[in-house]
Amino acid sequence: MRVYFAVVASIVMMSAFSPANAEKRVFIIASNSNGYGVDRCLTNGGKCGNVVAATYCHSREFSTAVSFRKVDRDDITGAIPAAGSGCRGNSCPELVAIVCTK
Repeated sequence: MRVYFAVVASIVMMSAFSPANAEKRVFIIASNSNGYGVDRCLTNGGKCGNVVAATYCHSREFSTAVSFRKVDRDDITGAIPAAGSGCRGNSCPELVAIVCTK
């Protein structure tokens, strides 16, 4: 009987801590040049982007940045309006997707 409870308990524990149960959220942010160079870290996928993405996730009360990547405006349907999107003339800030988990 003890073996049965041990097996059930271990199955429950494994399912409770599996990554499938972790809450994920994708944040789409504008990669504006602010003079610090973090925009290049995120859009170019540099190692410094790991720190920037992790800090962004922590500021939103998430524990980990799973990934970050540059996204095209065409890939985001209806989420970013043309007016007020930060575009000046033909120049628009690049967009970055940061995936965070709790």
